Parts: sequence; C-alpha cells; structure tokens
Amino acid sequence: MLYNFERSSMKFQFINIGKSHDATLKNAIDDFTKRTNNYYPTEWLLVPPLKNAASLSEITLKQQEGKLLLQKINKEDFLVLLDETGKQMSSVELSKFIEQKANTGVKTIIFLIGGAFGVSDEIKQRANFTWSFSKLVFPHMIVRLLLAEQVYRACTILRNEKYHHV
Repeated sequence: MLYNFERSSMKFQFINIGKSHDATLKNAIDDFTKRTNNYYPTEWLLVPPLKNAASLSEITLKQQEGKLLLQKINKEDFLVLLDETGKQMSSVELSKFIEQKANTGVKTIIFLIGGAFGVSDEIKQRANFTWSFSKLVFPHMIVRLLLAEQVYRACTILRNEKYHHV
C-alpha cells in the first residue's frame, strides 16, 4: 500500500549554521528541495555564523550557536541531528523513519546540520534522533546536498516511484 501524503500535515525544515548555499551546489540543493515540496512542505533555514566566531573558543562557539539554534526549535518539533556519531540508515530505512513520524502525528521534522565544530551538549540532549550519513566527515555544503537528495529519495520510496533503484 502506498503512503497517503495528503493525510499528513507534516513538514520538513532543514537548518544549518553557515553561509548561503555554495553557487556550484545551490541549483541541485534547490532542485531536490523543490521536488520534496511535492510530498511535504520543505524549507531551509540558514542561520548566519556568529560575527565574532573567530575570536571564540570552540566550546564557547558551540554553546552560543546552540542557544541561537534552540530559539529556532519548538518544543513539539522532532529534531534530527546530523552527526557522524549517529545511527546510519539506508534510504529505505529513512523512508520508513519518515513514514513512522508522519503516522504518529509529528508536525515538523527538523534536520539540523551544526556549525564547523559540531553542536553543543544542549543540542545533543534536545535531539530526538542523531543520524549519520557516514563515519566520514563531509563539508557542510555537501551534507546539505546529500540531505536534500536523501529526503527526496525517501519520499519517492514511500510513493513507490521510479527514482530509487534497489
């Protein structure tokens, strides 16, 4: 049975601390985001880096970024933290994860990409789930593209569309 997207009022928000999308990847990120909007409302929130970031210690920077990020996250949001220490999932497992969240009434899934040094302990504690693409570390711009593409792929799997090949 195909998943009924029309019954779900869930949406996706992708949050990242950093500058705007890299010009070489922007079109691809925007394309996958637009495609995902056909299934669930999807938006990017790019939080500008702190102006004094270079003068802060790594710990202080993560704490200040964490406070800023926590202001963007509602109590009822389901927060997925992207971190190399998280659980790895296949594309099919991601689709089942999304379906399960939609079926349990989650209104917003936030996928969070932290700053250059990761995230604060407060963010780690707030996260409902920590997801790892790989044990490898990737540049944030590539993670944005991978995130947009994999969430789109998961939606096509739920709809049993041809994009995903097993």
